[in-house]
Amino acid sequence: MRAPLTVQGAQRLRAELEQLKSVQRPAVINAIAEARAHGDLKENAEYHAAREQQGFIEGRIKQLEGELSHAQVIDVATLNAGSKIVFGAHVELEDLDNGEVTRYQIVGDLEADIKQGLIAISSPVARALIGKLEGDEVTIEAPGGTHAYEIVSVRYG
Repeated sequence: MRAPLTVQGAQRLRAELEQLKSVQRPAVINAIAEARAHGDLKENAEYHAAREQQGFIEGRIKQLEGELSHAQVIDVATLNAGSKIVFGAHVELEDLDNGEVTRYQIVGDLEADIKQGLIAISSPVARALIGKLEGDEVTIEAPGGTHAYEIVSVRYG
């Protein structure tokens, strides 16, 4: 099965890949050449650090290329699920205990970032929300305990 990815998530990953290839990779190659010019490589910390950095960069490039080639990019703006929660939905939840409102977008695992309100489709919260409708109440098991929410709004795009 191909991993789902929003158009915005694919753009972010492609931008990171381009940055790695066009900026970071050439910079580390220069750093290695510079450190190599200092002589003895056994005692050369700059050389070893640059080589290690190169390994991380090359690994991330391979990872991103693989993920992007196997991802199914979905344009959320074209989804017409109405008030039903599916992949890509922007969901607003109200905690029934304290009235606190939380906003999430359900995205692919590759682009999830809880600090930006992007939750992975495979997460417990997303799994509890998928298929529900605006106005529904949902109970979510979280590490901090069980929480009851009302789905205030669902939108796409």
